[in-house]
Amino acid sequence: MTGVHDGTELGTVVAALAAARSVTILCHVQPDADTVGSGLALALALHRRKVPVCVSFAEPAELPASLRTLPGVQLIVPPARVPAEVDLLIVVDCGARSRLGALADRLPGAAMSVVIDHHRANDGFGTVDLIDESAASTTELVTRLLDAWGVEIDAPIAHCLFAGLVTDTGSFRWARPGSHALAERLLATGIDGTEITRVLLDTHPYAWLPMLSKVLSTAVVVPSAAGVGLVYALVRAGDTHAVGPEEVESVIDIIRTTAEAGIAAVFKEARGNNDRWTVSLRSRDSAPCRTDGIDVAAVAGVFGGGGHRFAAGYTTYGNAGDVVRALITALDRP
Repeated sequence: MTGVHDGTELGTVVAALAAARSVTILCHVQPDADTVGSGLALALALHRRKVPVCVSFAEPAELPASLRTLPGVQLIVPPARVPAEVDLLIVVDCGARSRLGALADRLPGAAMSVVIDHHRANDGFGTVDLIDESAASTTELVTRLLDAWGVEIDAPIAHCLFAGLVTDTGSFRWARPGSHALAERLLATGIDGTEITRVLLDTHPYAWLPMLSKVLSTAVVVPSAAGVGLVYALVRAGDTHAVGPEEVESVIDIIRTTAEAGIAAVFKEARGNNDRWTVSLRSRDSAPCRTDGIDVAAVAGVFGGGGHRFAAGYTTYGNAGDVVRALITALDRP
């Protein structure tokens, strides 16, 4: 297994792309703009070169509405149409094999697999691993790869790359060195960055408002948690029938604005299984009494999850009281 952690040794991946006669690109479950944008940018480049390629994700059954405007969505296929065997399988923005869901079973059928990711917790599970935790988004790594391959980044590809960059940096609130330069380069292709950002981050159906009202009414602050404070809220399955998964995911960005807590959590109850919860965690990098913030990826790791230092998640089981207490206990461990 080869790890490409500094983003410079791209020759092996470029050679694999150039030689492949068939390519599958897999995104993580509950896909966001970074995983889908990364997958479609690569797929467009391959399709341009007439290489058979498909993009897929295991769940949910449909792509979130805001992502349907990305160029290349016609290359996305349902899981059942992902071939069992392929020359090259590329996994994008996926910190662990488990995040592929049911499509993890396609890995053994690939002659070669490549993992492209920027999650610190990713230990690598491909034949070749292109992992750089200093990258602001996986689309940043895909940009480096396309440059090394000599692919022209035109407006459709730039649209996909910008989608991942703007969402994973929170509209550049968490930008890293090079983020703005990359954005300027992508915008120079003629894409409408304002409209892309509006569709991805600032558009919700009316049903989001009553759902949000119910969720915010459950918010609780635990001032002592982890020495920096925790604020959490519960999203009940019965409150989400009129909205999509992206509306549910957006709740954490409101909860995290609470001044009294350095950590935010949103517990999302699964439809059809009231004992299954997916949990989103956020930590401020300037949390009170800390200079480095809380590493919520490490906290998520206690429950088998992962992510970034300041944004992570996991899946857990139990009633609402049990899963909340378990998180507080984990936060208060030395």
